[in-house]
Amino acid sequence: MAATLLLALGLMLVIEGALPFLAPRVWRETFRRAIELADGQIRFIGLASMAVGLVLMILVR
Repeated sequence: MAATLLLALGLMLVIEGALPFLAPRVWRETFRRAIELADGQIRFIGLASMAVGLVLMILVR
């Protein structure tokens, strides 16, 4: 279980690091737009991301 969790964390870090590595200018612009969002919009994006992740985990399991 711990090994799977560490693999998932490693994969998340690789995916998160891909955009700033491959296209730093695009990443910077995306981040600039994200900080201009209202708190409610950011919360909705976070909730939607968690829901999609949960559904994917249920489907794969």
